[in-house]
Amino acid sequence: MSKINKVVLAYSGGLDTSAIIPWLKENYDCEVIAFVADVGQGEEELVGIEAKALASGASACYIADLKEEMVKDYIYPSLKTGAIYEGKYLLGTSMARPIIAKAQVECALEVGADALCHGCTGKGNDQVRFEGAFAALAPQLTVIAPWREWNLRSREALLDYLAERDIHCTASLEKIYSRDANAWHVSTEGGVLENTWNAPNDLCWVWTKDPQQAPDVAEKVSILVENGEVVAVDGEPMTPYNALNYLNEKGAEHGIGRIDIVENRLVGIKSRGCYETPGGTIMMEALRAVEQLVLDKESFEFRQTLGLKASHLIYDGRWFTPLCQSLLAAADTLAQDVTGEVVIQLYKGQATVIQKRSLNSLYSEEFATFGEDDVYDHSHAGGFIRLYSLASRIRALNSQK
Repeated sequence: MSKINKVVLAYSGGLDTSAIIPWLKENYDCEVIAFVADVGQGEEELVGIEAKALASGASACYIADLKEEMVKDYIYPSLKTGAIYEGKYLLGTSMARPIIAKAQVECALEVGADALCHGCTGKGNDQVRFEGAFAALAPQLTVIAPWREWNLRSREALLDYLAERDIHCTASLEKIYSRDANAWHVSTEGGVLENTWNAPNDLCWVWTKDPQQAPDVAEKVSILVENGEVVAVDGEPMTPYNALNYLNEKGAEHGIGRIDIVENRLVGIKSRGCYETPGGTIMMEALRAVEQLVLDKESFEFRQTLGLKASHLIYDGRWFTPLCQSLLAAADTLAQDVTGEVVIQLYKGQATVIQKRSLNSLYSEEFATFGEDDVYDHSHAGGFIRLYSLASRIRALNSQK
């Protein structure tokens, strides 16, 4: 393998990536540049992160504000497909990884790096997501995955490693849970959740209010959807990121968007996590409500097929593939008429659509009424049913011969 001169590391400021910086310098004798992606994980995660990276031995630290782009170009297209992994997971971590990897590659190319590095473990999905994106966008760059190379296997070992080098780190042995946060969701794994018979405790939820402690009075939000995208909330036009932020605040207050799931990781391991997606849950309900009005039976069935396939492609880190882009394009086409207004009631963990309308609606009160009407001839149904069931009739007649 050729000599590595400069590496761009996906840096979070946590224990793992803090240890990776000196480890790279010692084992590869290279310059390390820290790359930080701001995907809405919170200001507290970013305060002092540049100084921390430099103190760990990085020669520079680049911070990219990706929040608006992530929601507009990654979350909104995914929402149009209706992608929900294994029936419950709204793909919060999965949808953030492609844009982080893309921005990291762009940083590496700009600074003339010859390698990329991430801090993903060998058990998780993220290593596949990052390296799949690297392969699609910059196959000429070497990829370094320390967790598959080094002999540091515990938090104790990592803390000792940093202490030996007099590198300060705010992490401690008391950390119980592993969390990942961005503008779309917060995930919590580990601790009591590793035993599936343990119920989640209060520490497993960090964003949303306990539905039992949520307000006793329901709150309504009005959402305007255009071409399958949320463009205004409560009468105010908003950018994708601002709309998500607004709905996150409303949803979190009412305990919206909590799930406790055991999922199938790509690498074959089952894992359990508590995920919180307050605003995303509300957005998903809004889009599906307008679809109910606008899409005909076959189109809706096809959209469901797209959503199932897209959920696996996004989860498996195959965003930058022709198949994934084709599915996103198909969903975008279906969404061209998905325009309308929805009112959603938020109450103790539930986001319930109570009103919906669209100028493109295929719903007709005249045809759907149970009362007397002059637009539908009931006698026409008989011929339709006879033709629709013709194959069954012929099969039955043959069996009677």
